[in-house]
Amino acid sequence: MSVSLTKGGNVSLGKQAPGLTAVTVGLGWQANTEYELDAGALLCDASGRVLSDEHFVFFNNLTSPDGSVRHGGGGGPVGGDDQRIRIDLARVPAQAEKIVFLVSLYEAASRGQTFGQVLRAHIRVLDEDGGAELARYDLGSGSLSAETALVFGELYRHGADWKFRAIGQGYASGLAGIASDYGVTVLQETSPGPAPAPNPAPVAVQKPGTAAPVPSAPAKPPVAAASAPAFTASPQPIGSSTVTCFFDPNHGPGTTTVTWSPQWGVPRPVQTCGGCAQRVQTTVPPFYTPPQQGYPQPVPQGYPQQGYPQAGYPQQGYPQQGYAEPYDRHDHQQGGGRRFGTGALIGAGAAGLIGGALLNEAFDDDEPDVEVNNYYED
Repeated sequence: MSVSLTKGGNVSLGKQAPGLTAVTVGLGWQANTEYELDAGALLCDASGRVLSDEHFVFFNNLTSPDGSVRHGGGGGPVGGDDQRIRIDLARVPAQAEKIVFLVSLYEAASRGQTFGQVLRAHIRVLDEDGGAELARYDLGSGSLSAETALVFGELYRHGADWKFRAIGQGYASGLAGIASDYGVTVLQETSPGPAPAPNPAPVAVQKPGTAAPVPSAPAKPPVAAASAPAFTASPQPIGSSTVTCFFDPNHGPGTTTVTWSPQWGVPRPVQTCGGCAQRVQTTVPPFYTPPQQGYPQPVPQGYPQQGYPQAGYPQQGYPQQGYAEPYDRHDHQQGGGRRFGTGALIGAGAAGLIGGALLNEAFDDDEPDVEVNNYYED
């Protein structure tokens, strides 16, 4: 007489069929024709882990290594079962404590299929000798939804006896979830391996009797050369007349226009050579323009103008814009020229006053103070 089990229930097969040596486990269901369901069996040890990948019996491995478990293949329904698995209890290895029976949906994720559309799923245990049904477990149709793999039940040792338990545990993760619980490597998705370790630096081998090599110091990073300060100037327009340098005509043509700020007066644009232009733009006013190295230094002509020492350049038709400098610096630059004392300056001033008075009298337009008497004779 068959025993109908509910989820979690179990039954002793030895009591149902004394002297039992082999059984057939039948699994069945009702599903659409596009659904492909595959049944399998796992031979597990006392810890619940599969003995090896070869002890996972399914459509790609129909027989266990010891021959105790054989898959009947997918030849079609037999006696109400879609697939059957035969177990020779006497040949099951001693380290196998239980045999777990499962069913999975083939390519469920890509096809969008779950056990929610599978109806009237069942598992039953038959006596190999005569085919009598010993136990049965019907999975409720409304109890499944998103599962893509399902453990129907298991055979397990109970002393010298074998028992059958109804499980009905579903896995939404498919065979990967079952592989994780039961340790089936062949079902686990291949995870990316660790990144290869970088090649170690070559180690210098020291010969006997030689000094150890001195490690070389790490190369210093290149130092970027300091860039010169940016210099901006307005070049002379193309086609303009040739103008010599404002500060010194001997410097050549004035090719650059810069804004020059004199000590007295307002800033104004002047045309200078490149060297003077850079000095004007990089020197705080008042600008001092010493003689340029590399240019001939002409000898000053005549005497210096009163009150404004000359910078040592001749007057050649262009106004020389200079600044008063100490007399000792001027004398040093001129090679020890004449010095004018206070007396000389006073004398020059007096002479100027007298000369001015004489000129004023010479050019006076007033009539002379002379009285003319005209005498007429009869």
